[in-house]
Amino acid sequence: MNPPLRTRVGALALVAAVSAGATAVVLPQATAQSQPSAAPAPQLVQGLPDFTNLVAAVGPGVVNIEANYDGSKAKPADASDDGSDDEGGFPDGDAMPEIFRRFFGPDMPFRGMPSPGPQERRGTSLGSGFIASADGYVLTNAHVVDGADKVTVKLSDSREFAAKVVGTDTKSDIALLKIDAKGLPTLRLGDSKDLRPGQWVVAIGSPFGLDHSVTAGIVSAVGRSAGASQQYVPFIQTDVAINRGNSGGPLLNTRGEVVGINSQIFSNSGGYMGVSFAIPIDVAMNAVQQLKATGKVQYAMIGVGLQPVTSDLARAMKLPDSRGALVRDVTPGSPGQKAGLQPGDVIRSVDGRAVRQSSDLPPIIGAMAPGTRVELGVLRDGKSLQVPVVLTALDDKLLAGGAANDEDGALPGGQPAPAAKPGNPLGLVGEALDAADRRQLGLDPGQGVALARVQGDAARRAGLRPGDVVVRVGRAPVGSPAELDRALRDVKPGDSVMLLLNRGGNAQFVAIVP
Repeated sequence: MNPPLRTRVGALALVAAVSAGATAVVLPQATAQSQPSAAPAPQLVQGLPDFTNLVAAVGPGVVNIEANYDGSKAKPADASDDGSDDEGGFPDGDAMPEIFRRFFGPDMPFRGMPSPGPQERRGTSLGSGFIASADGYVLTNAHVVDGADKVTVKLSDSREFAAKVVGTDTKSDIALLKIDAKGLPTLRLGDSKDLRPGQWVVAIGSPFGLDHSVTAGIVSAVGRSAGASQQYVPFIQTDVAINRGNSGGPLLNTRGEVVGINSQIFSNSGGYMGVSFAIPIDVAMNAVQQLKATGKVQYAMIGVGLQPVTSDLARAMKLPDSRGALVRDVTPGSPGQKAGLQPGDVIRSVDGRAVRQSSDLPPIIGAMAPGTRVELGVLRDGKSLQVPVVLTALDDKLLAGGAANDEDGALPGGQPAPAAKPGNPLGLVGEALDAADRRQLGLDPGQGVALARVQGDAARRAGLRPGDVVVRVGRAPVGSPAELDRALRDVKPGDSVMLLLNRGGNAQFVAIVP
């Protein structure tokens, strides 16, 4: 026998009795926990978007790009990845892993994968692009057409044109093409600075040669860093599905305006895994305008090597928080040196614009014109300073440097590490450097102490190893084993000690907590 209706729905906190002549609704006694709020929450999402009108309006301005390689323009693999860091040419400690990829057509290898020598390309690479002006200028990625012997642009109406490569810029991964046509459909440009996480965006391109494929998603984050090889690009991260062949295609907002150029994916499978990246359109157009005018792109520089401010480093430097870009090296002859910047300075702002992390600074500075005067907000020894700097054009030769690093425990000059006992609480055994060692590492006379042994557990955990050269303890320079021991002798358990190391000619701050 079925239980009465009242009993069956009573467990759902709602009791209803229905008869032929009446309807009664009985609610249970409300509790403080079950009472609704006085005012309902506002509706934050209004239905699902329909992109059909958008696609119909912008689709004609999206193109397919075919790059043919016959091997006559062989170039070194990964030539654009020069390893330069931030402002000063040093390896990026938080560079993206190897699975952060640019993507070509289905027959092309990934850039970033190791190659034993010059890479001879043969075959065809498929990519995407869009028409930026009615007289035939087309935008795409540099890696789509770089080194190609012939480039063909195919329009949505199936017309094909041979394209001239006006210029490419590997630092921003932007290429400007020109086809001989007029009256072409163009896409409107939006403002990538207005993008916010959670906004809907749409990608149109040719994944695996499937032309004019449409995918949609949301902006996951803005201002993402891809590491040293593209330090001047604050990438837009999305969850829009893009794959090989989407490179160079437009990323659009819901008004059909181009806000980015699809460029890279984060993948350990070679295909889309939910994370994709686009070059902001304002960065792209800065490069395009210069390519159109001069055929090359110029960046400004300060001339400093940067690294993130970790919580341990912030503690060792007695900083209020870990915001900012830590200066680990200042290039001789650079604007930074002339302005008086020092290793250990933390750059927190540029002309009042906040620098939250080290990867924020290169795009801000790089986008400025050489000769621009900026005010850097700097923390030094707990004091806030305003440091004026006149930027100069990026000079890769000025920033280049670094020597081979010994990995086998030998000192920089190659002599075997002697047996010794540590004279400091960190268990670091120093060894004097000679003049030749210092010249090789780019150090001044009397600067630096080589590590012959690393015997302390905390120092090992921090990554110190024989052959490293300690240049400073905190802000105090050291130039001999005795000075190293004196600088460290008062370190106590729980303290945080900051060392400036030189490893193979490259500088980096390291925090050690014994």
